Amino acid sequence: MSSPAFEEIAETFTFLDDWEERYRHVIELGRAMPPLEEAFRVPATKVEGCASQVWILPEIDGNGQGATFRFRGDSDAMIVRGLIAILTALYNERKVAEVLATDAQAEMARLGLDKHLSSQRSNGLRAMIGRIRGLAEQTAAA
Repeated sequence: MSSPAFEEIAETFTFLDDWEERYRHVIELGRAMPPLEEAFRVPATKVEGCASQVWILPEIDGNGQGATFRFRGDSDAMIVRGLIAILTALYNERKVAEVLATDAQAEMARLGLDKHLSSQRSNGLRAMIGRIRGLAEQTAAA
């Protein structure tokens, strides 16, 4: 079960004929995303395991599995900013329990991203998903 925002992205991807168009769309999503303020680009929000610089700032409302999950993110690489925008669409405004129940790799595979990202980008995407899941797990345990 994914969010309406993610479903909208998935639907758009079905209308884009080739990977180059999809790649451009991912970059457009990244460009449309507001930047993360410099004050939040700190080691505590940095995601390790990414070739690019990536920051994820949690903004979780509440505690436990019923808390509302939100995050903002940024990267110095435009394609990665686009991936963050897609992850934002997948996870934001959902309950922590829903975040933990989401198979992000399968959802991203629906977009064809599993077949078209370089191994470095795929590793970075897994690192971002791991960080998001870790934040959700910490909140669920609180």
